[in-house]
Amino acid sequence: MKYSAVIPVFNEQESLRTLHTELRAVAEARGWELEIVFVDDGSTDDSWRIIESLAAEDSLVSGVRFRRNFGKAAALMAGFAEVDGDVVFTLDADLQDDPKELPRFVEALEKGHDVVSGWKTVRHDPWHKTIPSRVFNRMVGWLTGVKLHDHNCGFKAYRGEVLPEIHLYGELHRFVPVLAAARGFRIGEISVEHRARKFGRSKYGFERFLKGFLDLTTVYFLTGYGSRPQHLLGSAGLASFSAGLLGLFYLTVYWLVREFGGYADEWAPLHQRPLVLYSLGAMLLGAQLLSLGFLAELITAQNAKSEVKYSVRARVRGATNSKTRCELSDARRIDDLDDPASLHHPPDSTPDSDAS
Repeated sequence: MKYSAVIPVFNEQESLRTLHTELRAVAEARGWELEIVFVDDGSTDDSWRIIESLAAEDSLVSGVRFRRNFGKAAALMAGFAEVDGDVVFTLDADLQDDPKELPRFVEALEKGHDVVSGWKTVRHDPWHKTIPSRVFNRMVGWLTGVKLHDHNCGFKAYRGEVLPEIHLYGELHRFVPVLAAARGFRIGEISVEHRARKFGRSKYGFERFLKGFLDLTTVYFLTGYGSRPQHLLGSAGLASFSAGLLGLFYLTVYWLVREFGGYADEWAPLHQRPLVLYSLGAMLLGAQLLSLGFLAELITAQNAKSEVKYSVRARVRGATNSKTRCELSDARRIDDLDDPASLHHPPDSTPDSDAS
């Protein structure tokens, strides 16, 4: 079995050699073949020079250097594209994640999980970082149903087959367990040691959490309504349109009673009632949301032709049917051209195997 570690780096020149030494010590103690991929996310110090030096000394070390800072999600995606391990670890380069925890992640994967996230039970961070993090984690669990204690923890382990189905951008790296769970993967969590920072200072400020809440709404939409946007936009549109319609119905009754019930001198005329504008505005907003939902459905339907909407865990074939399947393979290539999703699963595929 092959193991890989993806490590985003941003101005961590003091810690890289120590981290490499610790990772190698764990790999040698366990007899692992561990490849290490450092992704330099636009560092302005000597981080890249040190990565080049480590790669020259260790054949299992490689590096990717960005032209500028693109963010942690981009760094992880670049690292995932470089590795081919059966198990892939992600950890920060600041030495706050202890590589000695890696075997415990593997044990959790062996128990049947596909993604295992770390939980920093004792954090060596200031209160203005820990309190917003706790609030954020509770909100993520409430909205998504993936109840982890520490969604922000970058210390994670994945089975290799998970990564091709996870697409990160922006600041979505903290939501990998949520995105994986939406694809049907099993999520686990273990407590990990959180070491105090030895060098430099944290690269994350309070604005990170503000952006995190905005990203949470994005993830909620992607996982809940990404393939059926009309369910969200259409529901809101119908609610708004119905509210406006009820308002107009009330105003119609009001006008009839006022005009024919003898209240013309006591009740205000319609043009003085703000409810007229509110009702018309609600109906207009509802119509716009419904139209937007239809457009979103059209876009989703077009994209669905080239996107697989399911995730396969394993396959099995009957051995006695192999000859028949081979004879049908050519016909299948022709007949299935209208179903691009089928091209992702050729008939001679072998069963997927779980990492152990």
